[in-house]
Amino acid sequence: MDTGLKGRSAIITGGASGIGLGIALALAEEGVNLAIVGRNPDRTAIDELCSKGVKCISIKTDVSKENEVVNMISSAISEFGHIDMYINNAAWAWHQPITKIDSESWYKTIDTNLSACMWACREICRHMIPKKSGSILIIGSAARFNPAYREATYRITKMGLCMYMQNLAIEMAPYNIRVNMITPGHFKTRMTGNVPPAVEDKMKHIIPAHRFGNTFDIGYTAVMLLSDRLSGYTYGADLVIDGGLTLRPLPIYTDEEIIGFNKV
Repeated sequence: MDTGLKGRSAIITGGASGIGLGIALALAEEGVNLAIVGRNPDRTAIDELCSKGVKCISIKTDVSKENEVVNMISSAISEFGHIDMYINNAAWAWHQPITKIDSESWYKTIDTNLSACMWACREICRHMIPKKSGSILIIGSAARFNPAYREATYRITKMGLCMYMQNLAIEMAPYNIRVNMITPGHFKTRMTGNVPPAVEDKMKHIIPAHRFGNTFDIGYTAVMLLSDRLSGYTYGADLVIDGGLTLRPLPIYTDEEIIGFNKV
């Protein structure tokens, strides 16, 4: 199927690893030229993307700093002449219990996960509005659907991203700029790499699919939402990709009993 994305250009924050790289690879397969943003973008990832036959550049950026985000957008525009798509994916977390939240960790989490998105979208919308076209995709997190110990600040940022996405969608719709969100569940990435095996086993048990996500599960969905040809009437959508995690079925039956319910 022709997605209509060949020859277009995109910026992806945190695009050299994890979910961001999964999206970048899927877009590269569609012929999209890429600006990969990160604190230190992995050269191996950049080379892999270039091997797909597209132009791929890296832009070293600390997205928690407003001036660097502004420079990131202007540098990508200067390189490609125009930007058709912006994917806000970069995120990190500094977890602390309620009584030990300090200002440094609070602001680092807020600025990296939420403020960076607002600054970048402000700049990219200023570029897209005169063209009256563009697509923005914000990567959220299923973390916003429930609380977790020591993760108040992180989950606040993910809830904030959803509300910001909805406001962005309605304000940009008159300019034919589509804004949507993907909300991933648990994926194996650098940020989740320190989860103890025992905790991972518990998580797999409560996920109906009994596995964690593969980054390509996000990548192909991102292609669909970013494509005007495939999703031209999709504005403000929030697509949850979590193996059923947020459904939270009560863990009162064994796998064998669950399978038996619908055995034919």
